[in-house]
Amino acid sequence: MTERTEQNARKARLLKVGEVARRTGKSVRALRLYESEGLLAPSARSRGGFRLYGPDALVRVYWIAKLQDLGFSLAQIRSLLRTVEASRRAPEAMESVRELFKGKLEATRSQIARLRELERDLEESLAYLEGCRTCEEEAAADVCASCSTVHAGVAAAPSLVAGLVRRRPSPTEEFPKP
Repeated sequence: MTERTEQNARKARLLKVGEVARRTGKSVRALRLYESEGLLAPSARSRGGFRLYGPDALVRVYWIAKLQDLGFSLAQIRSLLRTVEASRRAPEAMESVRELFKGKLEATRSQIARLRELERDLEESLAYLEGCRTCEEEAAADVCASCSTVHAGVAAAPSLVAGLVRRRPSPTEEFPKP
């Protein structure tokens, strides 16, 4: 195979920016942003000046998207790449990545715990509000939670509902002091 034929075969495997965008689900604008941020580089240019990307560009775009899903900014991703590129040895480079990922894992687990708590709050509130469907009181909506027949045995409205309602104080009840 001649060198020119080999170059043509290699270029045939290269993708234009629109094809990379289509395959990755990213916009051409996003890919150009990644390029301007130093996160993505074309492998070559066509005779007409079009950017051409190799298969590794698809992997890089998916990687960037995954890190963004984890909450990394483009600046943080760029910094990560520079840290790895500046490292003289692979173990040294991977140690910094490992530490960064450990921190992100801890933050992700913390966020999951908060989301699980919110999930429980929503479930409690929805169960409480289901009872309100059968409420026969003619009270205004913002005092409905005082309906004792529907919510018998419930100590208080769940936190996501409690802020909506004004309780009617009993005649002997004192108001809390600010």
